[in-house]
Amino acid sequence: MQPHGGGDATSHHQIEEIAVRTIELKAPLDGVTLPLEQVPDPVFAQKMVGDGLSLDPLSQVLLAPCAGTVTNVHRAGHAVTLVTPEGIELMMHIGLDTVNLQGEGFTPKVAAGAMVVLGDPLIAFDADYLATHAKSLLTQIVVTNGERVAAYHPATGLVQAGVDTVLTLDLAEGVADEAAASGKRLISEAVLIPNPTGLHARPAAVLANLAKRYQARILIQRGDDQANAKSLVAIMGLAIEQGDKVVLVAEGPDAAPALAALVPELAAGLGDEGSTPAPAPATTEVSADAAPAPRPRSDDPQLLLGVPASPGLAVGRVWRLRREEIEVQETGEPPNQERRRLEDALDLARNQLEALQAELRGQADPAKAAIFAAHQELLGDPGLLDIADSAIAKGKSAAFAWRAAFTAHAQSLARLRNQLLAERANDLRDVGRRVLAILTGTPLEEPPAPPDTILIAEDLTPSDTARLDRTRVLGFATVGGGATSHVAIIARSLDLPAVAGIEPRAMDLADGTPVILDGSKGSLRLDPDPAEIERIKTLKERLAVRRANDLAAAMDPAVTSDGQRIEVVANIGGLDDAARSLPLGGEGVGLLRSEFLYLDRTAAPTEDEQYAIYSSIAEVLDGRPMIIRTLDVGGDKPLAYLPMPREENPMLGIRGVRIGLDRPEILRTQVRAILRAGEGHRLRMMFPMIATLDEIRSVKGLVEEERARLGVGAAVELGIMVEVPAAAVLARQFAREVDFFSIGTNDLTQYTLAMDRGHPKLAAKADAMNPAVLQLIAQTVAGATAEGKWVGVCGGLASDPQAVPILVGLGVAELSVSVPSIPAVKAQVRAYSLAQCQALAAQALTQDSAAAVRALVPLDY
Repeated sequence: MQPHGGGDATSHHQIEEIAVRTIELKAPLDGVTLPLEQVPDPVFAQKMVGDGLSLDPLSQVLLAPCAGTVTNVHRAGHAVTLVTPEGIELMMHIGLDTVNLQGEGFTPKVAAGAMVVLGDPLIAFDADYLATHAKSLLTQIVVTNGERVAAYHPATGLVQAGVDTVLTLDLAEGVADEAAASGKRLISEAVLIPNPTGLHARPAAVLANLAKRYQARILIQRGDDQANAKSLVAIMGLAIEQGDKVVLVAEGPDAAPALAALVPELAAGLGDEGSTPAPAPATTEVSADAAPAPRPRSDDPQLLLGVPASPGLAVGRVWRLRREEIEVQETGEPPNQERRRLEDALDLARNQLEALQAELRGQADPAKAAIFAAHQELLGDPGLLDIADSAIAKGKSAAFAWRAAFTAHAQSLARLRNQLLAERANDLRDVGRRVLAILTGTPLEEPPAPPDTILIAEDLTPSDTARLDRTRVLGFATVGGGATSHVAIIARSLDLPAVAGIEPRAMDLADGTPVILDGSKGSLRLDPDPAEIERIKTLKERLAVRRANDLAAAMDPAVTSDGQRIEVVANIGGLDDAARSLPLGGEGVGLLRSEFLYLDRTAAPTEDEQYAIYSSIAEVLDGRPMIIRTLDVGGDKPLAYLPMPREENPMLGIRGVRIGLDRPEILRTQVRAILRAGEGHRLRMMFPMIATLDEIRSVKGLVEEERARLGVGAAVELGIMVEVPAAAVLARQFAREVDFFSIGTNDLTQYTLAMDRGHPKLAAKADAMNPAVLQLIAQTVAGATAEGKWVGVCGGLASDPQAVPILVGLGVAELSVSVPSIPAVKAQVRAYSLAQCQALAAQALTQDSAAAVRALVPLDY
């Protein structure tokens, strides 16, 4: 068995062949066993802590399941960690959310450092009290250092404490080299960082997650500078750039396998886009000629310029947000009391962030809630906690120590030349201020903004943005930040106009100054002409009336004036999106991005997890069709637990369906889940990035094998994403192999025009209305029609009001759009006849630019 995060390790530290032996753990309680996946808590169900099983207890004293040493008894008395003689770490956690009981109902029978034997009492608890005060009595037995376990064999059914074996572990053990066995300090060979932008947030997070799988203390060192390799913030704080020479230093019982696993991944770029081996360390300084262009400035005293962060227009009056510093006391109580205060504050902050995640999922794209999941990760960052703990040990208060920790790290990040990393400093300040407010009893809420506010601030945190009262705040501009900041992402998800990097003189504006904020152009117009204000207000009122009319007719079908029916369905990223689409007139799901199941976790989802999610969405749709796209990662979408091989051009490498064919165990698991969920529902399966007929034939063969293994009767309809020009050119041949096509216009555009859709200089030119792209869409429809198959569009073009009539005219049968766009797209279809659409499409194919095509369908606002 290879270490986690492995691959073909090439470190000079050799690891000898591994032998396997078995240990048995007796039941620590009388009760009924339950798989971890069925525990109603994502931390345990998704095995974030580790693998094991759960017990529904029938007794009230937790017993030692084997001999070992107690290494930790949680201060709340609800959990205990035991290390076996073989080095296996067992965490036993009584109940769910029981930490909130602050020790009530629990009586620990041991202390850290105690040696116990099988059957010794560890914790007594009052089951009646827990049943009425906790979320659940389910008790989890989890192996937290799973890299040392080759296989888990849990018992099923009723077990008796101290008598029945509840979990058998096959241990992966080997005779490591002498240094590792003795816990000596090991240093890897030097690695040249290949990442084009250095170890920014994504590769740093991958490294930290991989390092956390090992017991050893692991450092990343560049010259005389070191950082904890398990700390995202600490890694980013080193500002490691492309070409820097680093080594990994490991100390502990599994130091050798840790280096063997981590060094190749570090050398390969940790799955980062564009990483190639660097020929030599870079030691050059940035010259004045290479300095970035200065921020935009306006010569017009009535116009302030910034960076477009979130599109839209807003007319209102300036209200400046000035945040007061939170005062803290330097000296504290005894260190153990201060540490407990910090732990309590961190726990409460986690709960608050979970509530913010839920709130954001309810009002916007659920993917944006992942920002606050990242904030939760920062709360447990060992780099921050080490600094705070050191200060507390020296007699400082928890508040003083915590402020020093997050401020130092935030300042370190803010000084970096890498803009992406520098913008993450704001996230760290947000988390830090939240905990500091809890420690000092300071309310986080700011004074309410007046009506019709255009908010001006030095900077906003993601929490500030998510909490904005949108009945009063019409838009905002910040001196700090940029278009890639989390604040900008949230603003776009909330449809709130925003400008980042506004000229600093914005903070000198008087409250109440009338302004027009243009989030699309990145500008703030001061004291605008009354006629201009009236024009903007009239336009916004007209658009509001149109949106209300579209919403009122949302449940009507999308039928052209001469009777052509177009199916309008939703692009979704989870169950909440599916539910939100129905009252907006959604007629099904044209694209379920299954990636949401694979993100923000340390291992791929199981077949049962996927089946449960797919089935739940199908139930919500109540007979409406749903297309599930199989896992589409690679290129610009790596997974932390699935590092991609080093590629010169990842966008032309192992991505989309190619990963499924390269790692068939992942694809087969997903296919089985979809086939099972498809029984009794209108489910279709779609494969991304298909470029050759061999690829689709291989996938079809795999699907048939899994269908036969499951004994599923009816076949699920199969389709492909048309994202590669080759698939459009050979559309008729592909149509003989599949049941439908769905055109992904975003990727089809970038591959057709050879323009990266995320490139800062080229993205604006990568317009899917380019006639070359439209020609490929026309070819796709013609090939499908010749074989009696239908074509949908699920890319961004389907939601573009200027594109809708042209797509209908080209023969597209289905438009799969963002959830908020459904009513408007259906209204746009009804505004034309099929004959008009066909005439527009014919004209569009003869144009010489995207601009010329767009001129054919002028917007009346």
